[in-house]
Amino acid sequence: MLKESSHSRAASAQPLPSALAARFSAVRQQTEALIKPLSPEDCQLQSMPDASPAKWHLAHLTWFFETFILERFEPGFTPFDASFRVLFNSYYNGVGDKYPRPKRGLISRPSLDEVLAYRAQVNLRMLEVIARVESGSDAAQQRELAELVTLGLHHEQQHQELLLTDIKHALSFNPARPAYASRWPLAGIHPQPVNWLRHEAGLVEHGFDAARDGEFAFDNETPRHKVYVAAFELASRPVTNGEIMAFIADKGYQRPELWLSMGWDWVVENKVGLPFYWQGNEGHEGRYQHFTLQGLIDVDPHTPACHLSYFEADAFARWAGARLPTEFEWELAARSVAASPAPQGNFVEKAAYHPLPQQESSQGMPAQMFGDVWEWTQSNYNPYPGYKPWEGLVGEYNGKFMCNQFVLRGGSCATPQSHIRASYRNFFPPDARWQFSGLRLARDLPR
Repeated sequence: MLKESSHSRAASAQPLPSALAARFSAVRQQTEALIKPLSPEDCQLQSMPDASPAKWHLAHLTWFFETFILERFEPGFTPFDASFRVLFNSYYNGVGDKYPRPKRGLISRPSLDEVLAYRAQVNLRMLEVIARVESGSDAAQQRELAELVTLGLHHEQQHQELLLTDIKHALSFNPARPAYASRWPLAGIHPQPVNWLRHEAGLVEHGFDAARDGEFAFDNETPRHKVYVAAFELASRPVTNGEIMAFIADKGYQRPELWLSMGWDWVVENKVGLPFYWQGNEGHEGRYQHFTLQGLIDVDPHTPACHLSYFEADAFARWAGARLPTEFEWELAARSVAASPAPQGNFVEKAAYHPLPQQESSQGMPAQMFGDVWEWTQSNYNPYPGYKPWEGLVGEYNGKFMCNQFVLRGGSCATPQSHIRASYRNFFPPDARWQFSGLRLARDLPR
């Protein structure tokens, strides 16, 4: 009979990681998996002020855990590098000075290898802190740690999506049209018609619902409150590329009567005539190609349209004789299809990195409410009645951005599945196009 070695006994005696520690490790590893197709040179690119280098995302996400958790919970805390406190601070004025956002691509040092070493060291220290606090007897400290780690992980998942959209924007400037990933084989499908789904008027509960949305929400999803919603119809699926092509063919980008005044100024000033990343398909009138994370491919008419600004979404809706839904209408409809523990859809886990066409009939239910494309709503990004930002430094997370932005709902093909829920509120200014943003139409019903 073989004797058990002392090494195997020691290994078997290792305690299993807690659920919090396991989730921490999984999310952190997923971020690093997303940079596997990238070179160190790719990770240095910053193509516009609104985007950040992949290397900066990696470092900033580590800075978050170091600044808000290790500094608070680690005995004898010493920073990995004191200069990182400024270099990788995003917008937290309460923390101190920040490096200018438009110049993040100039941070050539630390190197990518040094940033990965920073991540590895902070990961180990975080796991030690989690184990120490969870094994202690201070319930209030355990609760505070769990809340901050959970916030940090959802923050990291937000940046996983930003990492993909930012590198897509950067790679699009390369004339070789390099692909981030292998081309997704878009299967042949039967195009799905639009059905209009009726919703009656009524007073509805709106906002984060812990019983249905899970254990976490950002502060901007609260408090839950009542909203009166008039009778309306919602399209059964998002607007497709083919429908955008019809808008283009009808000179939609050349008709000022379809556009908000600010939107028309934006069209004229920026000479906008196609959705972002689109270009004419040389020699083929009325056919287009667009840059994707799989490189340059033909625009599929049955796939949900994406990389549209709020201005474009609003103009298309007006051209179609409809409108954008409010975020209250969108959430009401989404509640009919939201599943627990996470909604189903084309999320980043599918590794398509691109919206996919609707495969099956919606059968009286809204299709593709989650994943594929973020859907613009006509709702301004405002606080809910009774809203209060979180206390402390993390209170800067959402509230101070509630100005001159519009709400998007539902997640995209670059969103982690466990990050999204029916109450989730994304927000961008009306001219933003580099995110996977599309739209779904709504119509009023007689009162």
